[in-house]
Amino acid sequence: MLNPITKNRNYLVTFLIVWLVIFAIHTFILNFFYGIESVLSLADSAVFNFIIALVGFNLWYVIRFNLRETPSAFDLIVNHLVIALIIIALWITASYFFLANLFGDNTSYLQFLNDSLPWRVVTGMFYYLFFILFYYIILYYEDLQEKLKVESELQNLVKEAELNALKSQINPHFLFNSLNSISSLTMTKPDKAQEMVIQLSDFLRYSLSHDKNEKTSLEQEFSNMERYLAIEKIRFGKRLNFVSSIEEGCLSVEIPNMILQPLLENAIKHGVYNSTEEVLVELKCKEQNGFIVLEVCNDYDPEAVKKKGQGIGLENIRKRLQLIYQRQDLLEIQAEKMVFKATLRIPKN
Repeated sequence: MLNPITKNRNYLVTFLIVWLVIFAIHTFILNFFYGIESVLSLADSAVFNFIIALVGFNLWYVIRFNLRETPSAFDLIVNHLVIALIIIALWITASYFFLANLFGDNTSYLQFLNDSLPWRVVTGMFYYLFFILFYYIILYYEDLQEKLKVESELQNLVKEAELNALKSQINPHFLFNSLNSISSLTMTKPDKAQEMVIQLSDFLRYSLSHDKNEKTSLEQEFSNMERYLAIEKIRFGKRLNFVSSIEEGCLSVEIPNMILQPLLENAIKHGVYNSTEEVLVELKCKEQNGFIVLEVCNDYDPEAVKKKGQGIGLENIRKRLQLIYQRQDLLEIQAEKMVFKATLRIPKN
């Protein structure tokens, strides 16, 4: 696994800047507070900080090796104490002998070097703690991001599965009613049965062609609804009177495909089916406050016996809208006097 410092440009830049700052502070302290010559201060700071920075950089691979298995808290602490002692001992030994050989003729600096070993050990402990905390934070952050990514992918898969399940309920439900009607018409009105088969074929072809695309334009959806209504008009004749009023700006807006058919089917089932007279089914569409508002109204008799069914239409729409837009307030149902109205609000963006 790549070191996160080299893998991420921001981490690398930050790492270099931090060590440049540490190098400058180290040099300043030696020169200003301890009176060490500038050249010696620069050399001391460069050697000690370069070696510990190099060791700290490679400490990542030691941590990754330790995490191959899940050690207990006690074992983890003991491992880090042993590794810290080894690293600090090697760091100070290598730095000390390099500087002692380089400036061996400067007795005052050698004396300072010997006297400074205790606080260098303490500094090394702080450096080690800094590195392991930094790396563990990176590990935690990357693991968290990976978990969130996996969770998001799983949620998308579940959402897609739920949407497909909901959409799969539409065609069989409508197909069952249509085939029953075709069966009846073949005996009484064969020409109407043939026409209905053609319309049904076109309707199902649209449904299958848009199965993989969650959204489509209102214009395309409305064109398909005309096929659906042509089928229903064959079934119900003059009892079904459909009127539409759609603002031109609505036609290009994308809406979930096959979302209108259950609304119209519900209006026909509860309005036209129970009536012996002409029933008005009206579709309106307008733009309002950043939404496309679709209204399907139909005349109905509240006292009429309701047609039996699974009641999947409106509930299907509500669940699909919740899955797609993460909102539960996009479908509103109103039954006032002799008019039943379903209002669908689709966010434009």
